[in-house]
Amino acid sequence: MADTKVKAASKKPTAPKATNGSAAKAAKGKSNGVITAPQPEALLPGTDKPTAAASGSATTVPASTATFPKETYMQWYEQMQLMRKFEDKAGQLYGQQKIKGFCHLYIGQEACVAGAVSALEKGDKYITAYRDHAHPLALGTSPNAVMAELFAKATGCSKGKGGSMHMFDKEVGFMGGHGIVGAQVPMGAGIAFAEKYNKTGKLCICSMGDGAVRQGALHEAFNMAMLWKLPVIFVIENNGYAMGTSVARTSNVTDLYKIGLSYDMPSEPVNGMRVEDVHEAVARAAERARAGEGPTLLEFKTYRYKGHSMSDPAKYRTKEELEDYRHRDAIEGVRHTILTNNMATEADLEAIDERIKAEVQASVEFAENSPYPTPDELYKDVYVQADYPYIHD
Repeated sequence: MADTKVKAASKKPTAPKATNGSAAKAAKGKSNGVITAPQPEALLPGTDKPTAAASGSATTVPASTATFPKETYMQWYEQMQLMRKFEDKAGQLYGQQKIKGFCHLYIGQEACVAGAVSALEKGDKYITAYRDHAHPLALGTSPNAVMAELFAKATGCSKGKGGSMHMFDKEVGFMGGHGIVGAQVPMGAGIAFAEKYNKTGKLCICSMGDGAVRQGALHEAFNMAMLWKLPVIFVIENNGYAMGTSVARTSNVTDLYKIGLSYDMPSEPVNGMRVEDVHEAVARAAERARAGEGPTLLEFKTYRYKGHSMSDPAKYRTKEELEDYRHRDAIEGVRHTILTNNMATEADLEAIDERIKAEVQASVEFAENSPYPTPDELYKDVYVQADYPYIHD
């Protein structure tokens, strides 16, 4: 696999809690092991001021205070821009029919991955559903390998056998995107069990969409994870709509973090449009997991700008709602913090943007010039036994 140019943000001690009324103020309650916290407020990019209107309104944006080192903000910016530009290009290529099959984009949710990666350690494991392009990119998988997988080429991170929905990269701890809704939840608990059994001191962070919480396997996994105090962080990336039906139309419980209460699992909502909040929440959960205190459930309140998949016109939401969330964009928030705190200039950020744009274009050329898997690959990577006796016609 080609050397990656993007590394996870250097691990820093958890910064002082932000004073913005977000989930960063969460404190562990005395009953049921519950973390009590207010619902995250919708924030203007990079600020502590709640937004009162959709974008387009005249709003004075105050300067934001940086709560993390410059290196962390610059890494977040680079990682999230790589995810965004890569996904934008993937969407274009899908429209050109160069990428086939299913394609689920992560555009708008980048802070959920970037903040988690910066809060965790090398050797920790990641598992998610089929909206899975951004995760390996943030962890350091080469964009070449991810793009080649989208093209179903042999040089892809899953050797062209997984495509968009089944990315894997063991070298960076990414245990895959999984196409069966909710299947990754018990698998994530199983990975955490292995880490505890082997006394590695590492953990597993298991991401799922808001639709996956309706799967019965989730409850079985939560129960066992709490019973055995497994080092796992369960994350609900709640973008509000599952496939295309709003959370409010599928359940009486719309604050999804409360599902953890039935199992005395520490649980809290997090503003998933603010990377600082994500980092702090994951860091707290990781500290508990490594101390042997078991799992945590985090509900990242986030938003995807595209439909469920490339075939989804997303007519179930209004243009005004979409524009309102674009006004809270996490990348713009980090950009605002960098500029207002003189961490870099506009020219510096534009140079990063151009470099990433070139890197993404190079990944397209790499994928187009790569070969497809040969027919004999059908019999590889199925069983551990290398000489498994297949019956051939």
